[in-house]
Amino acid sequence: MNVDGDRLREDIETNAAFGAVDVEQGTGRTVFAGTEPNRRARDRFVERLKQAGLDVRVDSVGNIAGRWSPPGADAEPIATGSHLDSVPRGGIFDGPLGVYGALEAVRTIQNADVELTHPIEVVCFTEEEGQRFAGGTLGSSVAAGNRSAESALQLTDDAGTDLETALSEIGYNGTDRVDADEWDAWIELHIEQGERLETADVPVGVVTTITGITHCEVTIDGEENHAGTTSMDERADALSAAGEFIVDFERVARERSSEERTAVGTVGKINAEPNATNIVPGRVEMNLDIRSIEYGSIDEMVDQAQRSLDRIAAERNVSTAFEREFDVRPVSMDERCREVAHSACEAAGIETLEMHSGAFHDTMHVANATDAGLLFAPSRNGVSHSPREWTDWDDCSVATQALAETLVSLAT
Repeated sequence: MNVDGDRLREDIETNAAFGAVDVEQGTGRTVFAGTEPNRRARDRFVERLKQAGLDVRVDSVGNIAGRWSPPGADAEPIATGSHLDSVPRGGIFDGPLGVYGALEAVRTIQNADVELTHPIEVVCFTEEEGQRFAGGTLGSSVAAGNRSAESALQLTDDAGTDLETALSEIGYNGTDRVDADEWDAWIELHIEQGERLETADVPVGVVTTITGITHCEVTIDGEENHAGTTSMDERADALSAAGEFIVDFERVARERSSEERTAVGTVGKINAEPNATNIVPGRVEMNLDIRSIEYGSIDEMVDQAQRSLDRIAAERNVSTAFEREFDVRPVSMDERCREVAHSACEAAGIETLEMHSGAFHDTMHVANATDAGLLFAPSRNGVSHSPREWTDWDDCSVATQALAETLVSLAT
């Protein structure tokens, strides 16, 4: 089978114009769910699906699905796709490669001399990045039955607009539900967002496990006071206590990572009050991101973070609070999908590498509803969520061929 790399590139570059932002280096875009750039991206995707002869439907949370049903393909569908929304000033491949790679895989299969027993469904999920509503992977969570459509539609953005209103305003508040339980299997193509494929000089990654993730909120309360008249030994400085905790937590994460390399820990957000130069800080709020493909490693880092906080509270005359506010276990990819991907790529002369995913993807929800697999394409220097995000066009084509070969093997 021969992927049309020029057509794939045209689709991705055209999509990049929606929500385009001025940047000094690379190509950036900002496309939040339910906005005008999102409407334009969706409109063109739907148009391209119809041009390829797919039957298109939109569900109540804006998930788009286009089904190709060749003669005799009456078994459960094989589904593939990703998302079109982005982070602020994001790159052009994160999501769109999976969406348009899926469409190009179908067009490639249409031009090949193969008979399928399963239809193929190309899917674009709503709000994967979580920049406007919820915390991400919203559309796929509804499709997999992990969240109700009703609760999703009631979610609001910072301005108080709910998802239902936002989707209605752009014409993508459909009906019913794209139901992942109806699929025989699901395969997502995504950029790696890391350097392992590039370092190994391998064009396609076959994911074994998607990382688990825990978010914790840490609060440290001290005492606001005058920076000039409060002696050092009379202070209850919340920010100094927070600094000690941050260094301590980094040590915890490094030690855990030395034993289990997928384990990582980050203090990614901090807010100090009153945040004034001449006032001893009285309160600090921090957010932790803890990830690993071993759930035990996540628990261990959480436990050590709490112990560190307790010690600091006793030694520094501050009070602390710790809340584990978000927790998702690691998700293993289906063995059948992985084996099919490896064998299909081998038959096509495409080298593969098994690897884990350190980032969230829609596939983690879909895996709760049906057999699911995840393929990676290389990311230059591992950069993503940035205008400097880049995957060579030849690598896009090879990864899309790998997807097409895998879909054919699953659908015959």
